[in-house]
Amino acid sequence: MTIIAVCQVMAMALWFSASAIIPALAAEFRLSNFQQATLTSAVQVGFVIGCLASAVLGLADRLELRRFFAASAAIAAAANALLLVVDPRSALAPLLRLLTGICMAGVYPVGMKLAATWARGDMGLLVGILVGALTLGSALPHLFNALGGVDWRIPLGAASGCALLAALLIGATGLGPNRAPAPRFDPHYVLTAWRDVPLRLANLGYLGHMWELYAMWAWIGVFLHSSFALTLPPAIAPTAAKLAAFATIAAGAIGCVGAGFLADRLGRTTLTIVAMAISGSCAASIGLLYGGATWPLVAVCIVWGISIVADSAQFSASIAELSDPSRVGTMLTLQTALGFTLTLATIYLVPHWVEAMGWRYAFVPLALGPALGVVAMARLRAHPRAALLAGGRR
Repeated sequence: MTIIAVCQVMAMALWFSASAIIPALAAEFRLSNFQQATLTSAVQVGFVIGCLASAVLGLADRLELRRFFAASAAIAAAANALLLVVDPRSALAPLLRLLTGICMAGVYPVGMKLAATWARGDMGLLVGILVGALTLGSALPHLFNALGGVDWRIPLGAASGCALLAALLIGATGLGPNRAPAPRFDPHYVLTAWRDVPLRLANLGYLGHMWELYAMWAWIGVFLHSSFALTLPPAIAPTAAKLAAFATIAAGAIGCVGAGFLADRLGRTTLTIVAMAISGSCAASIGLLYGGATWPLVAVCIVWGISIVADSAQFSASIAELSDPSRVGTMLTLQTALGFTLTLATIYLVPHWVEAMGWRYAFVPLALGPALGVVAMARLRAHPRAALLAGGRR
């Protein structure tokens, strides 16, 4: 399990590296806002494309998991390394990021399935550790940008090296006992995610969670910078905002692991309902602290950061427990594709909400996602098949 977690984080460094170097690239090559946005979003668009293709073809269930992971990580490492010699202003740069994202579909969901094969009453904790490590990785760009002074080629090259090492190291791990024979090819099986009521409810809960998560992660730094600029000296505000954004997102790693431990003992639906209730409340109310005292604002941000991702792994664990064992990889990949497709919309909508309502109310619409997610998970809790979750702990 440790090898799986390490390999997944090293391979996913390819995703994190882009966010970390965009400010340096923009300064050196005078990238327009459109070029910056394209480089940043291309990997996420590619990830959605890759996940949808993998789900329809059933790759995560029909291919040998370690080889699939290794091939995906190696190709992504090569695509990322080519950015060292390609002009970031050219059309080739976002295409390379797109290819990197496509390959990530063979890393993130596949890593979760690998972890699921080892679960013995601790599915939530195992997947929670993976998501927690990735949450910490997502926070690192804010820390790098706060510290500054690092040539953009170093983290980019290091990310490719880490991914290549992950491709080599993943073969050292084994497959756990919770695995089933490869199923026959059936591109229509993905429709089960909607036709099967418990799977549909678990996916709806996940979509409610994703409606909020990545929009918050994408814009919390900008929100904090705008707020701190009103209350802190100009020389301090930018760095303080970056450090606070890092702390907010990184705190989610604690939430993922802690929630995984609790969900295995208290129940998946219980944990997800509580987490979404807390995070949704933070989304609805944090704007009231905008432009106010620094520490109360940061404190609520930390609570939001912990709760907003605490439930993430539990939706994946729920899908793994509710699915046909031979199709777990497909269902996890499809769930991920649907969630990340939704995030493309909410990340885009937040600046429009800022323009229409100001930062005081811009995050309020994000509370709609967890509110609907709570309803979905409450309905799943009442379904007889919820007894399959966490060893009968609903």
